[in-house]
Amino acid sequence: MRVPIKTKVLEIIPGFLVWATFIAVFSMSLYRPLWAIYFIIIFDVYWVIRIIYLLIFMLTSWNRYVKNQQHNYWQRLQDFKDKDYRDYFHVVFLPTYKEPASVVEASIQSIVDCYYDKSKMMLVLAGEERDIERFSQISQDMRQKFEHQFHDFVITIHPKDLPGEIPGKGSNIHYAGHKVKRIIDDRKLDYSQVIVSSFDVDTRPHPQYFAALTYQYIKHPDPTHASFQPVAVYNNNIWESNPVVRVVASSTTFWLLTDLSRPERLFTFSSHSMSFKALADVGFWDKTIVTEDSRIFLQCFVHYQGNYKVEPVYIPLFMNTVEIGNWRKSIMNQYKQMRRWAWGAEHFPYMFKNFYGKNAPGRSIPFWKKFHYIWNQTEGVYSWATAPIIIFIGGYLPLWVASETIRTTTLFQNTPDTLSFLMRSALIGLLASSVIFAFLLPPKPKGYHWGNYVVMVFQWLMVPVTLILFGSVPAVDAQTRLMLGGKFRLGFWVSEKK
Repeated sequence: MRVPIKTKVLEIIPGFLVWATFIAVFSMSLYRPLWAIYFIIIFDVYWVIRIIYLLIFMLTSWNRYVKNQQHNYWQRLQDFKDKDYRDYFHVVFLPTYKEPASVVEASIQSIVDCYYDKSKMMLVLAGEERDIERFSQISQDMRQKFEHQFHDFVITIHPKDLPGEIPGKGSNIHYAGHKVKRIIDDRKLDYSQVIVSSFDVDTRPHPQYFAALTYQYIKHPDPTHASFQPVAVYNNNIWESNPVVRVVASSTTFWLLTDLSRPERLFTFSSHSMSFKALADVGFWDKTIVTEDSRIFLQCFVHYQGNYKVEPVYIPLFMNTVEIGNWRKSIMNQYKQMRRWAWGAEHFPYMFKNFYGKNAPGRSIPFWKKFHYIWNQTEGVYSWATAPIIIFIGGYLPLWVASETIRTTTLFQNTPDTLSFLMRSALIGLLASSVIFAFLLPPKPKGYHWGNYVVMVFQWLMVPVTLILFGSVPAVDAQTRLMLGGKFRLGFWVSEKK
């Protein structure tokens, strides 16, 4: 797919900023080591303060998460007097490509097990023509087993090689969305009373999820102009996963908990819910990109001239880690998953083109609101790529290459102790994460030794390594590929499920 020159220039910026930073730190370390030491100390102090600042938000979300699971939302919904939940209809999209039948079945069963009236739900199992033999068998088995549980059990097959799209989840549910629209139009349903949930195929909602979502939706003063983001918890197979995968997957949950308390910077991520009216107004999910889950928020934000936001839902959706039973392949899959998420840097050119310029569709959005979202997105992917490498490697580079003259200075002599102190100060965030992780753990399956708990504790010592190898490196990889373009561009990679 040919990329316009203006878009190409904008795609270069995120990767350019990352590499300019690395080159600057390396050059200072070689030619101005004292400057580099000052910079690293200031940078580390900033990040210690930021970690404490973000920890407050994470603990705030955790407190809300715990309290919300104690509510009986199904009862609240039935007792709600202002509106009748039976006037609302749910559509749940489950796109699948080469996933085992057991994964698909477990997800559908978890929806059936939710405390909600399934006669008010449509399940859409969206398959690919590229996997037609497997999907045909799975879809028919699922229909036979679950069709009677829902008002509708819809099966769609996304044709392969359609022009103007890339293969992936976005193009699959884009196609399925248009199919569902015809059904909704035939029944003359009110779009604003249809609630859509776009789930990854391994998503298993908490039993209270749809009740909590509906309750929050009907209480919202303007639900058409809002998406609803639950807490993604990767623990369906957490006990079976290797320690590296557990740490990386759980870190994603902690990042999301942090952002849920800051809805002014929250994007939709992975599985989420929204109004069908908003979805139809923007033409459904983008079929040309990898990160359709977060792009759908920006599509709505631009379409409604900034009058759109993401509302946190402090109820979990349980999902799989990338563990598939092969240690090496699982590690590689974890890297690919993080790189795919880091490809969200592709939102920068989209925002810039749609926010600014004479003919930009979002030109009427207030200036500071546009600036706020561009800054958050750009700073987010930039820090993702640079911060761990600068903190854990860059901080010691000037110490390794400094001349004998520099080594005799007081600053040089005190720097190792200063950096060590700052790193110990940052451990408060690591400690809090490990405690929350313990509370998120499902019960230990039969056959697992108590020694597994010991591993669960000591696995957090790997965080500095995982932050670099599964944080910075895939983010640098993704932004560099975006910068180079052409054959280096990422397509949609489907996480293997077991």
